[in-house]
Amino acid sequence: MEAKVGDTLVMHGRSVGRHDRTAQIVEVLGTHGEPPYRVRFDDGREALMSPGPDSVVQHERRGTEPA
Repeated sequence: MEAKVGDTLVMHGRSVGRHDRTAQIVEVLGTHGEPPYRVRFDDGREALMSPGPDSVVQHERRGTEPA
């Protein structure tokens, strides 16, 4: 897993009725974009996370992509 500041961490719900949670990555503490990450949730809470296999990083779009 590799992330940069500004990317979104998506943690998929692991059981029926549990919704996905998202958080913005505000600091990358590992080397070469690897965990752990300091993340900020929509309600302003921050946490230090080492995401598991049920999580994915959605990369922030940087610049313009070729057509």
